[in-house]
Amino acid sequence: MQDGTIGVGIVGLGFRGGNNLGRRMAEAASETGLRVVALCDERSDRLAEVQADLRDAFEEEGVTISPRGYADAAQLVEDPELDLVVVTTPQCVHREPALAGLEAGKRVYVDKPLAHDMADARAICEAMTTHRKPILLGFTRRYEVPWRKAYDLVQDGVIGDLHMVLLRDVIPFHSYFHRWHRRMEWSGGALNDKSSHHFDVMNWFSGSRARTLSAVGGRRVFHAKPDAPARCLECDQECPYRVGPTRGRKLTQEQMDIEGDSWTRATDEFHRVDNCVYLPGADIKDHAIMQVAYENGIVGSLFVSFFGPRSDDQETMELVGTKGRILLNRHRGELDIVSDYGKSHELIDCKSEEFGSSHFGADLELVREMARFAGGASPLVSAPEGFEATRMVMATHASIAAGGTTIDMTAYDGADVPSRFDSAEM
Repeated sequence: MQDGTIGVGIVGLGFRGGNNLGRRMAEAASETGLRVVALCDERSDRLAEVQADLRDAFEEEGVTISPRGYADAAQLVEDPELDLVVVTTPQCVHREPALAGLEAGKRVYVDKPLAHDMADARAICEAMTTHRKPILLGFTRRYEVPWRKAYDLVQDGVIGDLHMVLLRDVIPFHSYFHRWHRRMEWSGGALNDKSSHHFDVMNWFSGSRARTLSAVGGRRVFHAKPDAPARCLECDQECPYRVGPTRGRKLTQEQMDIEGDSWTRATDEFHRVDNCVYLPGADIKDHAIMQVAYENGIVGSLFVSFFGPRSDDQETMELVGTKGRILLNRHRGELDIVSDYGKSHELIDCKSEEFGSSHFGADLELVREMARFAGGASPLVSAPEGFEATRMVMATHASIAAGGTTIDMTAYDGADVPSRFDSAEM
């Protein structure tokens, strides 16, 4: 934009684009210069809601915006005030807006995971290379203070040479069975949505590419029931997995009775956010254990459950080196460090003032990164890293389907795509 601000267009106005990132852009508007000038969603009612919501959010920060609405990403990317395209659609719709943004010469952000399958992930990477335009990818742990601090400590040799990485994620994410994630054709599975993060962390810390991968897993809790109601809105049963159909929108009962909102008005399975977790049709997994051996000798293990309880230790990572270990607790924002062969023990509180914001403050740092990226800076993490994480997720599915067979990652689909990104070449 000519006034020195950065024009942003958001494609896909679910909770991630319309709330997590859109509202963080408003909060950081004076600092970053980000201005939402264009919004795109296939549903006109959702588009109108987010237009009004973000106008109010920016107004609260003393900034006036009037985002234009589009039903098609191809139209949005041609908006003359647009500098940065932010793609927060479901994974199965990442490819079209990402390619359209690159072809229009815009800077492009794609939320994780890169895509729902290998074909789209490859197409996005190839388009980035063809147009010589980098992509910024939204792996939020790269922006969370504890993970960055832990990485710096490993690089500084505090625990000696890193040899083992253990990631554990026991989370109450039955939401994957309520929303569009419930079908592989739309999301690539819950493991793609969540464990692409985990694989990216393991790849980041190991500094290497996977040599072999094996996995076991499946579905133990959220089995389909033929008599399941379509959605929570239509059900009055006692159920620990019930959700509200409004995604947190604060509506009075009168408003709900008169008009509802875009979430309650959704009628098809893809757009509803309160599908019954037992509704037939879901083909994703609700747990898995993955083992990875890296080319540089580091080994990693990933333990994931989406039917875990709410707790303050839902996600942890343990890094084991030759002379110590680091235990990261994501929900507490803590690092527990043992070094010097056990002679030293330290507990570090990594909670920043923004820890209570979405993704433990990572989203605010991410929108700052968007501003830097839109201004010409190299992306912290890009499409090739996203490709590698998705490739490992798909190998996980293949291993589980084959009864835990070890997959040779040096020959698996996509092994020819470089796993590291040299922004100097763009």
